[in-house]
Amino acid sequence: MVHQANTRPLAPKPQDEPAPLHANRRPGIGANPDSEIDGMKNFILFFSLLCALAFQAQAANNFAKDQLVAWCIVPFDAKQRGPAARAEMLKRLGLKRVAYDWRAQHVKEFEEEILQYKKHGLEFFAFWGVHDEAFALFEKYNLHPQIWLTLPSPKAETQEARVAAAAKALLPLVERTKKLGCKLSLYNHGGWGGEPANLVAVCTYLHQQHQAKHVGIVYNLHHGHGHIADFEKSLKLMQPYLHCLNLNGMNEGAKPKILSLGKGQHEAAMIAIIRKASYTGPIGILDHRNDTDTEIALRENLEGLQKILKK
Repeated sequence: MVHQANTRPLAPKPQDEPAPLHANRRPGIGANPDSEIDGMKNFILFFSLLCALAFQAQAANNFAKDQLVAWCIVPFDAKQRGPAARAEMLKRLGLKRVAYDWRAQHVKEFEEEILQYKKHGLEFFAFWGVHDEAFALFEKYNLHPQIWLTLPSPKAETQEARVAAAAKALLPLVERTKKLGCKLSLYNHGGWGGEPANLVAVCTYLHQQHQAKHVGIVYNLHHGHGHIADFEKSLKLMQPYLHCLNLNGMNEGAKPKILSLGKGQHEAAMIAIIRKASYTGPIGILDHRNDTDTEIALRENLEGLQKILKK
């Protein structure tokens, strides 16, 4: 008997079912959209906290001794030190940055001053005024200090005219400092040019009309007794342009004008305002007393500043 072949169709071989989309993912990643969002939120929060802590550390660091700028320490030194003795004195104090002021008798020492700073690891942070020989030396030694200059107080009928006139008077130096790679820092030294609002107005004009982004402000508390009461407002106005902020002991009516930190009525509150504003730029301390050894004056300011910061 002949057997016929089974002609029934074969059942199709079972195929592997596709795995769920999340099956091969690591636990916790992509399995739950809500968990993914929560994780991202936590990361952003953690990163923001780290940034805030880093910013606070930077803000605190500008009050560190080796970041402070020593100012008014050359012609005002009762001991009349030369470049080598001055550099050694700053090294003893732990100060590493200098804003250099000078008189005619110091011109012959310009190069030696630079060499002594290099020898002792000091930064030639700023230079007062304008002098061709100094500017030539900055090019020779590849230095780019801030150039500090009093903002002029021009006579004109309107505020706009005064701002334009002050800016025009500065234009040659604006271009020169730009070529040198130096910041030009407008210095408050009384009069119209010493007012925070006018310093800001001239900076804004030069930034907008002449693309002079390197122009800013060096503000000195010892020339700012008239703004003790509104210092917080003045600081907020100037802060975008601040290149340096020089401290001083502060009493009403500038009595006395120059006072060590910690001996005045208002500087502790003003320093608290500076810290609250998260200003992270350079901070200066000064001598500015003809009858005092500069080392003594700077040491008094360092000790007074530390007491204020610890409160």
